[in-house]
Amino acid sequence: MDLKKIAIAAAIGSFLTMGVAGAASAGDTGSSDKCYGVAKAGMNDCAANGHSCAGQAKKDNDPNEWKHMPKEECEKMGGTTEAPKK
Repeated sequence: MDLKKIAIAAAIGSFLTMGVAGAASAGDTGSSDKCYGVAKAGMNDCAANGHSCAGQAKKDNDPNEWKHMPKEECEKMGGTTEAPKK
């Protein structure tokens, strides 16, 4: 192998390594909590009062419906990580 081919192979390897590392950090959302009161209709993450599955919320921002998200994001959107009182 000549030097030019080695340099190209090293450059490609570096780009691939950076891409994998970047994808891993971009997908890392840290910890997430149940955020109540921010799910849009049909966009909830799991069961709530009246149904037993994700995607079955009937109205936007129902305080009984929740989505997983970081606590800071939840609070910025006006939600709460505390379940509503029954």
